[in-house]
Amino acid sequence: MRSDNPHTPLVLYEDNHLIAVGKPAGMLTQGDDSGDPALTDWVGSYLTHKYNKPGDAFVGLIHRIDRPVSGLVLLARTSKALERMNKQFHDRLVQKKYLAVVTDKPRPEEGILVHYLKKNTDKNVVRAYEKEVRDSKRAELFYRVVQYGSSRSVVEVIPKTGRPHQIRVQLSTLGHPILGDVKYGAPNPLPGHRIALHSWRLSFEHPVTLQPLTLECPVPEGEQLDW
Repeated sequence: MRSDNPHTPLVLYEDNHLIAVGKPAGMLTQGDDSGDPALTDWVGSYLTHKYNKPGDAFVGLIHRIDRPVSGLVLLARTSKALERMNKQFHDRLVQKKYLAVVTDKPRPEEGILVHYLKKNTDKNVVRAYEKEVRDSKRAELFYRVVQYGSSRSVVEVIPKTGRPHQIRVQLSTLGHPILGDVKYGAPNPLPGHRIALHSWRLSFEHPVTLQPLTLECPVPEGEQLDW
């Protein structure tokens, strides 16, 4: 299902076990105390209306992306699929690829970043350390510059771990914050309270058919990452 409204989620893939949706930047993945619209609620309503379900449809959230981030989110339509996909994510069997636009030109053009991240839950800010500190968690990602501009670069990112704000804080620590991410050092915000980070591709084993599956979410029309 495709929408002409860039602020409406986009259904990218659907079968009896899984549904993959493109989340607009600015939308919560899961509801919180703010009461703002959340992707899980939208998916539940979509499934209920599409299949004329008498009650609420089952929606299992497998992973999350930050509110200002756009792109692919995978959800489960059954408890069996949820359990099996949770295990794949836990065992790091799912390959996640992101696209980001960062300031300036990273050097070297590709590399592996390893930091120890510690989150301040009161301020919802993560700090990166070169060495392990108390209550920190190891974070690792691979990055590769895919395009240069005059004052920015498009970077493909493959996180090896799944820590909160990991890509945002690690790229900032490298010296190249994501465009619009003023929380982590970007000089200016972007319109719509978004940042130039996009959940682009997921590759994994289907939890029921066991076949390899790769899903991709295009950059939302009207919200391109300023290539």
